[in-house]
Amino acid sequence: MAHLDDVIARVDAAVEESVITHMNELLVELSEDTALSREDRYTQQQRLRNTIAHHGKQHKEEAEARHENLIKGGTIV
Repeated sequence: MAHLDDVIARVDAAVEESVITHMNELLVELSEDTALSREDRYTQQQRLRNTIAHHGKQHKEEAEARHENLIKGGTIV
């Protein structure tokens, strides 16, 4: 179980850091981790995938909000 605890801690840290590149690297690493059961590996990968998907959605919403602020009243401020 110690290995699983280490993996969970690494996934927690990657999610907290919220850097897509690091999360993708960890996804690949987990794919090759034979010390974990298939279910444990899937669970941790899914946490990373969900965070990546949420990050992309949040980034898009922020970009749209910035765009709206720039064109208030139909003119670029």
